[in-house]
Amino acid sequence: MLSEQSVPVVRATLPAVGGALGEITERFYGNLFAAHPELLRDLFNRGNQASGAQKQALAGAIAGFATMLVERPGARPDVLLSRIAHKHASLGITSDQYKIVHRHLFDAIADVLGDAVTPEVAGAWDEVYWLMANALIALEARLYEQAGAAEGEVWRTMRVIRRHEETPDVVSLTLMPADGEPSGPFLPGQYVSVQAELPDGARQIRQYSLSQGPDSTEWRISVKRVAGTTGPDGEVSSWLHRRLRAGDTLRVSAPFGGLTLPEGGGPLLLASAGIGTTPMLSMLHALAASESTRRVIVAHADRSPADHAHRDELDRLVQALPNAECHLWYETPGSTAPHARTGRTDLGVLDLPEDLTVYLCGPLPYLRAIRSDLLHHGVQAAAIHYEVFGPDLWLGQE
Repeated sequence: MLSEQSVPVVRATLPAVGGALGEITERFYGNLFAAHPELLRDLFNRGNQASGAQKQALAGAIAGFATMLVERPGARPDVLLSRIAHKHASLGITSDQYKIVHRHLFDAIADVLGDAVTPEVAGAWDEVYWLMANALIALEARLYEQAGAAEGEVWRTMRVIRRHEETPDVVSLTLMPADGEPSGPFLPGQYVSVQAELPDGARQIRQYSLSQGPDSTEWRISVKRVAGTTGPDGEVSSWLHRRLRAGDTLRVSAPFGGLTLPEGGGPLLLASAGIGTTPMLSMLHALAASESTRRVIVAHADRSPADHAHRDELDRLVQALPNAECHLWYETPGSTAPHARTGRTDLGVLDLPEDLTVYLCGPLPYLRAIRSDLLHHGVQAAAIHYEVFGPDLWLGQE
């Protein structure tokens, strides 16, 4: 927690710092990439930088953490920190990089706020930064240890052994280590980072869920081609769709991610939209392999049956579980999905048990809508867990 002398300083300056965080993060990333262009080329998502989503996520994380320190000093923002730590570990972030971030972030704070940054203010916010950074460093150290990897050394070369077109926009790639070693274990629901070497020489990284069960000797990822609506198409997903074939290799991280199948026999709701079905498939594979009898409610939303990746596989897995049920919503159901509902997911038609644990994955607007609906129906906030790919613009709101 914050020191006694820093609490009133952070509380008093939080409105000013919070109000300027957009400008501060803009200045920070500009300075960081000017000094370290390799970070933008080979680590940070260039698309998220261009859209401003990464800046929003950083600002939200800092503001949320600082607010919790002054308003709830006895609480630990475990969910916020864990999600960031898993993402960082999947990228191979090292503790030394926090020093680089600190230098450029505090230069940006001083540039934007000027004389308002007195030594007292700088010291208090320095404490905020290192409380958050050291908590993340400790979490990431444990994740590296669990993965059997030295700090940042999470990458291995894997070979594509199969490629399957699931839909016009989704391709599944089945991977095996190029050195012939075992793929290694993972928890159902986890993801890996994939490093793509693009035509301009950049090595851009994206995360993809492992969509098979953890008992498989292979790893499978399912990649949705990102079509830009207000900007360019996704450069990594487009490259993977266009270029990668059986026999090709690429760099893949160890598995990470905290949205994993819980132990026990309590009822589950696995709710997803679009390519968010992939971690749910992994969980269903694990449940089917263990011959689970727990109640499982699957709720999936998509544009149409033709756009629903792994639809037949989802149906087979649900049929294999004696107490599972599947509910589908399509914008345009068509004759091939007579039992699907039309429109957006409506949890009001489901019989939700009181002791339900919920797992969500999909676009951020979907996650927000479903979470609000669940809270309205009496599901406890602590029972709702989610995964979002890309910058988490929900950080600090839990």
